[in-house]
Amino acid sequence: MSTPFPFTAIVGQDDLRLGLLLNAVSPAVGGVLVRGEKGTAKSTAVRALAALMPEVPVVSGCRFSCNPASPDPACPDGPHEAGTGVSRDARMVELPVGASEDRLVGALDIERALAEGVKAFEPGLLADAHRGILYVDEVNLLHDHLVDLLLDAAAMGASYVEREGVSVRHAARFLLVGTMNPEEGELRPQLLDRFGLTVEVAASRETDLRVEVVRRRLAYDDDPAGFAAEWAAEEGALRARIVAARALLPGVRLGDGALRQIAATCAAFEVDGMRADIVMARTATALAAWAGRTDVLAEDVRQAALLALPHRRRRNPFDAPGLDEDKLDDTLEQNSGEDDDPDPDGPGGGGRPPQGDGPDTPPQPEGEAGDTPAQSVPEQGQGQGQQSSGSGEQQPVRAGEPFRTKMLSVPGLGEGAAGRRSRARTEHGRTTGARRPQGALTKLHLAATVQAAAPHQRTRGRTGRGLVVRRDDLRQATREGREGNLVLFVVDASGSMAARQRMSAVKGAVLSLLLDAYQRRDKVGLITFRGKDAEVVLPPTSSVDAAAARLEMLPTGGRTPVAAGLLKAHDVLRVERLRDPSRRPLLVVVTDGRATGGPEPVALASRAARLHEVEGTASVVVDCESGPVRLGLAGSLARDLGGTAVTLDELRADSIAGLVKDVQGTSRRAA
Repeated sequence: MSTPFPFTAIVGQDDLRLGLLLNAVSPAVGGVLVRGEKGTAKSTAVRALAALMPEVPVVSGCRFSCNPASPDPACPDGPHEAGTGVSRDARMVELPVGASEDRLVGALDIERALAEGVKAFEPGLLADAHRGILYVDEVNLLHDHLVDLLLDAAAMGASYVEREGVSVRHAARFLLVGTMNPEEGELRPQLLDRFGLTVEVAASRETDLRVEVVRRRLAYDDDPAGFAAEWAAEEGALRARIVAARALLPGVRLGDGALRQIAATCAAFEVDGMRADIVMARTATALAAWAGRTDVLAEDVRQAALLALPHRRRRNPFDAPGLDEDKLDDTLEQNSGEDDDPDPDGPGGGGRPPQGDGPDTPPQPEGEAGDTPAQSVPEQGQGQGQQSSGSGEQQPVRAGEPFRTKMLSVPGLGEGAAGRRSRARTEHGRTTGARRPQGALTKLHLAATVQAAAPHQRTRGRTGRGLVVRRDDLRQATREGREGNLVLFVVDASGSMAARQRMSAVKGAVLSLLLDAYQRRDKVGLITFRGKDAEVVLPPTSSVDAAAARLEMLPTGGRTPVAAGLLKAHDVLRVERLRDPSRRPLLVVVTDGRATGGPEPVALASRAARLHEVEGTASVVVDCESGPVRLGLAGSLARDLGGTAVTLDELRADSIAGLVKDVQGTSRRAA
């Protein structure tokens, strides 16, 4: 087993370390989500935490880590009698993004269950993680069906495996730790709320700190065991402090004054539901125990709010996480209770108890929490003194209010990643038929299996009432669900679109489509064209909020090179087909169709559009033409693409115009 990087040797990242330690003290806090850019010690810190966790007593030989003091009566390996058991290190189990359902929850041998009536169960990762740590790297990229299973287990503290009426249940209580890079997409709100705490991490911009990070990492890589030995004393002291805080935790008093501050804070920041109040209460209690106190103070409540509330305030994927600390301080001051003992320096001073988890603990760099590209967007009317980069360029305007859009889907039946847009063959969904299994059987089609086995019962010597089933009789159910697509936006940013009110409406429509893409688990890309050329503003990504930020800063002006935009889109889709051939594209062109610039711009745009038609790319043109005189060029462009044209008004889900379901166009890859 490799030697993990010592937890106490991590430089900086105070919030990250504190969030992990609080969960080690009180697993009831509910886990922690670590958000941040790549290369910021997210995974290193999580793996280092496992070495600090106290040993776990387990029933000897139990694959489900039952506690010998109170064994699970429903344990598949049970029943167990209460006893002393054995102790082992707490496990840290990693859930790969591409894991199968059987790998997560376990596999049930359907053949033996049908033929012998035996529940032969192979535990999965949820069983391995029981009473330990379940770590999900890149948790925002986890498939939807795995997220649902993870949510169920985290909520119920148990995992259920169901296969055609045969079920197995086992306990699954674990510390859930997830890491993610927001640039690769956001989490579903349901999973986001399941994490008790969230921390934002970023690399320090201070030279001395960066030097120390490199120095320690190089020393560890040269001699992991020797480096760990140098930090053994600090690791032992921190481990002892965790044990002491756990022992002190039941005696910590959460007074009415602190409870009032918690409730008032959650109400002031308008968080949904009551989970935030409960998590804040548990976190504040753990903070007090970690500081060696038996009373929860206002500073504990303040720190708990900074860790438990930011991710619960997001109303849509384009909201930046974060908390207004001035508002937080005012709320705490207005609701201070008599039984609290506020810090003399005020609610902002001493908000974080001393960690004591190693030397060289640097201060948290200012301005990191909640900084996103969207926050740097200039307000409408700002930046009037800035120079334009091109002829006739106008300053960016803000997008109009987003709205619920109609359903746009790719025709045919795909086999792409699970999502919510277009029809596809999937592991989950409604059953449409049966086939022989290819590899391990995961979804049994019972009727087809019985039908395959029935003609052979006499030759197999059947004598009793039971059915004699063999491997060749088993049939896998084929299912149809929904897939996520690659939605590539090609947006006209030319002078003909530059009227401020008009461009605001266009941006609002694209923002609405981006929100729809987020909800349907699509990848998105953004291309704009104006002046003489087209630009890939955002390569295909799962980060819909990154696309929204780029859209917000989009300037307008110049000619309308429609052909350049379509040719650029053709190049992007060609590369994406090689990179991810199972993900079908949907091309969304937002323009009024008035091609200008160069010789025969309209004819050139028509020829570029036919390239997409030949490839079988499903497409839709959002017609932005307005005014009493309409040329209908966007409709002509849609016909050349082999797609559909819709106006901005028709794009709204509540429009009285005809419902847009399938985008026109014959996809050669659709089966």
